[in-house]
Amino acid sequence: MASRHASVRVPRVPGWWRDAFGVFVWSSLLVVVALWVAGGGVQGLASAGSGLTSVGRLTGLVASDLLLIQVLLMARIPLVEKSYGQDELARRHRLVGFWSFNLMVVHIVTITLGYAATSPKGLWGTIVDFVVNYRGMLLALAGTVALVMVTVTSIRMARARLRYESWHLLHLYAYIGVGLALPHQLWTGKDFLTSPVATAYWWTLWAAAAGSVFFWRVGQPLWRSLRHRLVVQEVRAESPTVTTVVMAGRNLHRLPVRAGQFMQWRFLDGPGATRAHPYSLSAAPDGRTLRITAAHLGDGSARLARMRPGTRVAFEGPYGRLHEGVRTRRKVLLMASGIGITPMRALLESMDQRPGDVTLVYRARSDTDQIFVDELTALAASRRSRFFVVSGTRAAERSSWLPQHAAHMGDVEALRKLVPDVANHDVFICGSPGWMDAAEQAVIDAGVPADHVHIERFTY
Repeated sequence: MASRHASVRVPRVPGWWRDAFGVFVWSSLLVVVALWVAGGGVQGLASAGSGLTSVGRLTGLVASDLLLIQVLLMARIPLVEKSYGQDELARRHRLVGFWSFNLMVVHIVTITLGYAATSPKGLWGTIVDFVVNYRGMLLALAGTVALVMVTVTSIRMARARLRYESWHLLHLYAYIGVGLALPHQLWTGKDFLTSPVATAYWWTLWAAAAGSVFFWRVGQPLWRSLRHRLVVQEVRAESPTVTTVVMAGRNLHRLPVRAGQFMQWRFLDGPGATRAHPYSLSAAPDGRTLRITAAHLGDGSARLARMRPGTRVAFEGPYGRLHEGVRTRRKVLLMASGIGITPMRALLESMDQRPGDVTLVYRARSDTDQIFVDELTALAASRRSRFFVVSGTRAAERSSWLPQHAAHMGDVEALRKLVPDVANHDVFICGSPGWMDAAEQAVIDAGVPADHVHIERFTY
């Protein structure tokens, strides 16, 4: 049976997009090193003082390049976002961020020691001279403090102690840090000023990063929010701890959103309206309304239950690769746990399928924690899909996607009992982090190639 949403052609995500961005990143680093060499960087290694200064120049250049690449990674550039997905981009953003920060620290230490080694002012006099007399250094100091704060709060132990709302607000200081730290290099850095090629390269990269943020993170969300004028149409409880919100708006058929994707939502109803929260669509978009469903895991999601119809809504997105555009096979297995069922419900509704093509496995801790069961049962019947509910607390003695009462079975064995030909499927997975890791490992061990496993993580 064909879906009423399947008439809209879902474009595939070209695999070369990811390769193109990877080539750009590595090429930019090679250009930076080449500019350092051309500027006498290797010759500067001849003595201790000039060697420290030369190493400081190189680490500063690479740190700056990585800092701007980090901004580009999270600027919501469609080509990049569609290639990697938000969860993979967040992982790379974090990795690049720590490398950039570490190199920035090395830059500060070596450049200061290098200048002090050749200056009669000594170490502390050189530091004071830098801050007071060098153009842009006070801004750089303030930017460094902001970047230190962002980096410290991104360490897993510190991050775990912060609410998502607080962490997200602090993380925005990264943009301030970048904006304050880089100008001193554009104004006073030898490698930025002595070569017209270097000057053009750095100003172009800086402008591209700033322009991407302003266009994709600010301009486009503002334009789409004003264009579609979303308002809350209905708020209903799916359970005591889960709320569904239905929104209506103008020209939603022109919004390029697909079932399985998520958006960053801001509900303009008072305190907390400035903080965005990522919620997936829990129903396939129909051109008239958008529907989300969220568990009450924090202040932002809990306030959904108190929201009134008529509340205006601003949004960013859509984002994410958990949609049919990444599908490569006729047969599909959808695996969900907990509130991860929301994008899977939308995918089940929208996917082009013949009888038996799609299987949905839904795990919940108990019968009372299940949501959408009636809807899913009806959808599976109308689409001739297969639908299984796996209920019970997770197996305790090992990392497993199975509940405790099925722990005597192997993860792959249980999976093949439900889906005997699982190796011939594309697999979409969404749920809690530990459960997703166990489910991913099970499907890979069952013979599904890793590039046919599609996952969306919402941890920060």
